[in-house]
Amino acid sequence: MKILAIDDQQLVLLSVEKRLTELGYDVKTANSGKSGIAAIDTFDPDMVIVDINMPDLTGIEVIQHIRIVKKSHIPILVMSGNTSEKTILESYNLGVNDYMKKPVSLDEMVARINRILGNNFIQNYGDAQVDTKIIGQFGVGVVIPCYNEGNRLSSALFRDFLSKNIGYHLCFVNDGSTDNTLEVLEKLREGNEENISIYDCQKNGGKAEAVRQGIQYLIKNKEFDFIGYLDADLSTDFRDFDDLVKTIGKSDFKIVSGSRIARMGANITKESARKIISKSINLIIQTILGMPFKDTQCGAKIMDKEIASLVFEKKFITKWLFDVEIFMRMRKYYGKREAKRLICEQPLQRWIHMEDSKLSMKDSVKIIGQLGQIALKYR
Repeated sequence: MKILAIDDQQLVLLSVEKRLTELGYDVKTANSGKSGIAAIDTFDPDMVIVDINMPDLTGIEVIQHIRIVKKSHIPILVMSGNTSEKTILESYNLGVNDYMKKPVSLDEMVARINRILGNNFIQNYGDAQVDTKIIGQFGVGVVIPCYNEGNRLSSALFRDFLSKNIGYHLCFVNDGSTDNTLEVLEKLREGNEENISIYDCQKNGGKAEAVRQGIQYLIKNKEFDFIGYLDADLSTDFRDFDDLVKTIGKSDFKIVSGSRIARMGANITKESARKIISKSINLIIQTILGMPFKDTQCGAKIMDKEIASLVFEKKFITKWLFDVEIFMRMRKYYGKREAKRLICEQPLQRWIHMEDSKLSMKDSVKIIGQLGQIALKYR
């Protein structure tokens, strides 16, 4: 049997195609509504899986083409992050067979396909290996800056996350490392070429420029709804980062920033001396910003793609305090009141200081002078 999958997220299409092909289906994919409609005539599918929110023709228009223009009764399964009751009802009124709301697992997708098409085709599905991959609502690009991370880069954790979450793409930026970081990254990418990219900087330019280069690289990809960055040591847990993505996806915020402020029920650990210095620096930052954000320096942030393009367009004047500059640029572009409305600071459930942190106590002292530079630059 032939199944046509239509979705503008290539990462989703690759996983759906792989899973259904393993089960014996003949699968064709289309990454837009227009190409999907064209494929309906040439491929003549026995079933169509379609997303709703696509840039050229929407899933609703594809469904209308199938049901009204072609007067076809082939089964249609909607798989979309659009949870609007109006859209869901319109889809059913047009005659879709089922509507799945993302996030959803590949196994649930297969189960619903099996229910729609009947139990005769998939003979051995009950014996098949359980697939825990989750198809998310959004396409997310994540920049991970790396400088001499060869000995502490946890490849297993990155692979595990990608194996369970569809829609994420990790862009590792090798910031002129002098150790074997690039070799470690290339090995990590093997078998994950669609989900991992490596941006190799010949010279070390510092974290700020590494993140900026990575984000500018990801912005060119139309597949991503949101773009963010995360520290290579994973001091911020992937589960927390995914929570940041969920928050920005269901809100009007343009930036959601993690916060390591200790609170009841959270696993937040720092060295005592670093904790004292961090509090002092945060007070200075709040004074400069004129906004009540308590932890601008957390290395886990997610933002709207257009905002990322805006705040990462120009080089930063500091190597370590670019997070503060992001907030200052938001204030400059939108004004203090609007910037406060567009930025969300979300407490992390867990954050652990890593022993090999690149930021020394001496660097912490230099930060105060750099904050003065920022205050003058963005006043």
